[in-house]
Amino acid sequence: MSSDITVVLAHGAWADGSSWGKVIDALEQTGVRAIAAPLPLTTYEDDVAALDRTLDHVGGPVVLAGHAYAGGVIGATRAPNVRALVYVAALAPDEGETIADVFGRGTPHPQAPALTPDAHGLLWLPDEAFANAFAPNATPEEQARLRALQRPISGACITVPVGRPLWKDVPTWYLLATQDRMIVADNQRFMAARMNADVRSFDVDHTPSVTAPEVVTELLLEAVRKVA
Repeated sequence: MSSDITVVLAHGAWADGSSWGKVIDALEQTGVRAIAAPLPLTTYEDDVAALDRTLDHVGGPVVLAGHAYAGGVIGATRAPNVRALVYVAALAPDEGETIADVFGRGTPHPQAPALTPDAHGLLWLPDEAFANAFAPNATPEEQARLRALQRPISGACITVPVGRPLWKDVPTWYLLATQDRMIVADNQRFMAARMNADVRSFDVDHTPSVTAPEVVTELLLEAVRKVA
């Protein structure tokens, strides 16, 4: 596949760019350039600014994807080179909402972890949550790696009301993870419907970039083909 479009991938909470590693490899094998945007997870404003720096670095047209928390970040950019958004089991706050508002909507999964900020205001995922909720379909080795590489998220990332989201202005896709124990499927379905997103449902867990990279890659390629 030949395209001048770059796929930019924004990681969620408790992860880093390596969570997209399998997807990046698969995209590169098809001839599509991919880059992971490093988010500091310190404040919402910091994360949006970091994403914007990556988009400025890329320069050319972009299909922008976000996982989980990063859905709120990709919706906040105003970078003119973003041609489409792809939400991967991601949160999609509307104008005036916070990320915490949409994360806490509805009844949580029974195995969703309890989250309490530490003395520094950071939220860490409990060790057992990587196998129980974050990536239950991953191998034990992958779960151990995710646990070792986790990056905590500050409460300041999820309590800021967002502005007009970009999904109101550009084509948007949504990968709905029906086995998600962090953001339950009903919540994802609600967010995708009000975005009028092009929805693809798969029997995958919360972190399909690790556990089902082929379905994530195909959705990203679909977006690339549509806007190329």
